[in-house]
Amino acid sequence: QVQLVESGGGLVQPGGSLRLSCAASGFIFSNYAMRWYRQAPGKEREVVAAISNTGGITNYEDSVKGRFTISRDNAKNTVYLQMNSLKSEDTAVYYCYALRIYPGGDSHYWGQGTQVTVSS
Repeated sequence: QVQLVESGGGLVQPGGSLRLSCAASGFIFSNYAMRWYRQAPGKEREVVAAISNTGGITNYEDSVKGRFTISRDNAKNTVYLQMNSLKSEDTAVYYCYALRIYPGGDSHYWGQGTQVTVSS
């Protein structure tokens, strides 16, 4: 059974930090690129950060560059999102996403999401 389980969300003051984790099971984690998405109320889901299956390549949405860091530990089947200098506009539900593209198709999975609220 495939599972992506996020944790680490919560309420934090502006300027604070949080570290999200996403634990994967039920598939070969090291074969999958991973992404973090977020969805704020009334807005579309957007990709925040992405990391290749080996961890050698990362990409970030412009508004989080320099503040967020995505990383992964393939030995622990876990991907992380370190979020620093948080702003109120970072408030959203954060989802992890696993993607493998192969000839003729792809395989992808979503986590259930974790709420991040940035407020004083």
